[in-house]
Amino acid sequence: MGQDGGMPRSAPRHDRDAGGPADVLAAKAALREEVWSAMRAAKVARFPGAAGRIPNFTGAEAAAERLRALPFWESAGAVKSNPDSAQLPVRQRALEDGKIVYMAVPRLAEREPFFALDPAHLEQSPRQAASISGASRSARRVMLDELSPVDLVVMGCVAVGEDGARLGKGGGFADLEYALAAAAGLIGPQTVTVTTVHEIQVRPAGAIPLTGHDVPLDFVVTPERVINARARPGALPRPDAGIRWDDLTAEKIAAIPLLRALRDAQS
Repeated sequence: MGQDGGMPRSAPRHDRDAGGPADVLAAKAALREEVWSAMRAAKVARFPGAAGRIPNFTGAEAAAERLRALPFWESAGAVKSNPDSAQLPVRQRALEDGKIVYMAVPRLAEREPFFALDPAHLEQSPRQAASISGASRSARRVMLDELSPVDLVVMGCVAVGEDGARLGKGGGFADLEYALAAAAGLIGPQTVTVTTVHEIQVRPAGAIPLTGHDVPLDFVVTPERVINARARPGALPRPDAGIRWDDLTAEKIAAIPLLRALRDAQS
């Protein structure tokens, strides 16, 4: 990973405690570097840059508006979203449209690992409340069992395939959040999964390697188009509901209070 040595300290590798086959992890890491470099070269990554994160991108608001126009958006009452800047316009519009927004605390690092944003009880504007700093001030911190079932799951991506295969930044938190919510009955077979990305982040079907815990996306929304991955022949299956403990390193379990509590309860 030649570029890692030159990355700023704010852009660490996130997959050092990831579980899965070494060759798949290496292929994913190489693809992340390719996408981050392409976004940097095209000057479509917004501050503070693409490398090491779910990259914020030029046109994020246009992609959010395109998502907002889809039928499943209107019918969604509760949305679970990643906390990254790239999806801030999505979270903002969800609050503006009267939806409950659940947002994970970064790295699930707290005992109460989710923010609950209720548009009827915001002390700030939807845009302010939808940011990490805003949610830290105005959202309720809640446990998993305090969440209501969600109709729409918004996930951040470094890259995404036209088949809905998703590549995150390597920490595995999006898949873990999904697994936890599915195991608690908050996400079901009808829950829609979606991302917003720049066109540069989209890859052909089959280009992104997957492991058993990876959650595929039903829809991919860019500023220019909507890709309905669920409608493709041979749509990618969702992982079974439940935590794949074998895919989790001891380091990952130790770092996440909710996982530690679940493991303790099972032992």
